Amino acid sequence: MKTVRFNKQALAILAACFIFLLCIVSYLSTSSEPLNSVAVGQRARGHVAVRDVENRHIAQEEQEKPRVIHAKSVGEIERVISREKIEKIRPARVNLKPPVQEKTSTDAEETEVGKAPVQTSEGLEKLIGKIHYEDKDEENDLRRQKVKEMMIHAWQGYKNYSWGANELKPMAKTPNSQNIFGGSQMPATIVDAADTLYIMDLKDQYKEARDYIEKNFSMTKSTSTLSVFETTIRFLGGLLSLFALTQESFYIDKAREVGEALLPAFNTPSGIPKSNLDVASKHASNYGWANGGQSILSEIGSLHLEFLYLSRIANAPIFEKKVKKVRDALEKAEKPNGLYSNYINPDTGRFTGSHMSLGALGDSFYEYLIKSYVQSNYTDRQAKNMYWDVSDAIQKHMIKVSKQSKLTYTVELNNGQPQHKMGHLACFVPGMFALQAINEDTEEEKSRIMTLAEELAKTCHESYIRSETHIGPEMFYFNDNDEATSKHSENGYIQRPEVIEGWFYLWRLTGKIMYRDWVWDAVQAVEKYCRVENGFTGLQNVYNPKAGRDDVMQSFFLAEFLKYAYLTFADDSLISLEKWVFNTEAHPVPILSH
Repeated sequence: MKTVRFNKQALAILAACFIFLLCIVSYLSTSSEPLNSVAVGQRARGHVAVRDVENRHIAQEEQEKPRVIHAKSVGEIERVISREKIEKIRPARVNLKPPVQEKTSTDAEETEVGKAPVQTSEGLEKLIGKIHYEDKDEENDLRRQKVKEMMIHAWQGYKNYSWGANELKPMAKTPNSQNIFGGSQMPATIVDAADTLYIMDLKDQYKEARDYIEKNFSMTKSTSTLSVFETTIRFLGGLLSLFALTQESFYIDKAREVGEALLPAFNTPSGIPKSNLDVASKHASNYGWANGGQSILSEIGSLHLEFLYLSRIANAPIFEKKVKKVRDALEKAEKPNGLYSNYINPDTGRFTGSHMSLGALGDSFYEYLIKSYVQSNYTDRQAKNMYWDVSDAIQKHMIKVSKQSKLTYTVELNNGQPQHKMGHLACFVPGMFALQAINEDTEEEKSRIMTLAEELAKTCHESYIRSETHIGPEMFYFNDNDEATSKHSENGYIQRPEVIEGWFYLWRLTGKIMYRDWVWDAVQAVEKYCRVENGFTGLQNVYNPKAGRDDVMQSFFLAEFLKYAYLTFADDSLISLEKWVFNTEAHPVPILSH
């Protein structure tokens, strides 16, 4: 009995031990596999993209492991990207009401007039958007990388052959100087490009620009007559944007130095500034060709964003007072049919002549009216009323539809007679009308104005794709010989950014991927026809690339063209239109909190 009982116990113990060992082995053999699976899953998991394609909503979760592709040419990127050539539309992200900025402990502290906002690092990221991020959309990541590479290429050429000078002649490998900058040692490209470098997270290149500005930039280097307008939008605008982005106070000092140097230009009976200024002698003058020495609408009307923001951060009301006086004079002046002439007498404050244009001589004045309304956090009623009134007049008298292709375009008016031509400069108008559309009060008006913006953007696109280079001309016509083309004159390209700007706004405000594609097509064209060993050039004739190049790399190519292109392929939170407003040189300044 004892022997049998012993055997049963032994067998039970052995069985229990065997089962225990099996459990341990099973655990060890399976525990490592889930860990590996989880790790792979975390790397490979893509985002869920929902797009409206031909009115069908498709939700698809990507499961591929993101690839890191280092592409140095458009051709290489195109070989990587396989895309459906259809118009893809994602849900629109239009804010139908003016944004209300919430106040949190990490946002900018509400400021008194003239007090610089204090930002924490977390607050800055909320304001600016995350500068460095990984886009799960591989196609846009590649495009953004390409634009960044183009910026590095342009910057390196300037650094190698024109450091500290106005601009670069990339083929001649020498500096390019323009009278508008007030001397050959005014570093237009450095100041104009610095915020683009910062936004692109090009830390080394930005530091080069930052250190140069801190140690070397001074208005004492202006040794000849400068343009008040160009100095404001490029130098002052660039410095103000750099302060807003970085919160480094030395940028305020530099910006104030520029603003104070420009004040003598406003010393006229009407307060309307003159176009040119010799900083050393404080002598201001106008161009003789400007209707016999008048001030120019686009110049005097494109100072408000910069001078207002300078007043607030520098605790210097004088700058705001100067541009407010200009605005008051323009509001008071008599305007035939509600339209503004391109020329105004700085002594009397009255318009002279009857030439109206949404391109050269007029353009950014209209842009600054609606942007001033936005900058003020939608409280500047004067700017709003002036803009909406002139917008109605423009739509009535300066918008036409072509007979051949039914393209919507803007005209210039001379003594009330339309000139059926539209400048490359006027292709900022789609962005302007898009901003108006989202701030309209009724759904009907929102839709009508946005449709107008999109039709004008289509016309600007036609001016590009109807040329051999797929780059638009300086001016394009609508007549018996031309339809959004310029076959006989004014068909060069000097790196204008306005077309890209308009498409950027429409991408941000409608969400239609078509506009991203148009920007990319233009980027490819510029890469193909304008890139040289040490930068980028213009073209003598967009219809005949063999006609030669315009050997200038404009500072606004780095400030505007490449910035708008980059932001088109970046997340919308990067320089959000709900928090920032761009000046006419694409320098962003914050929407004011009060």
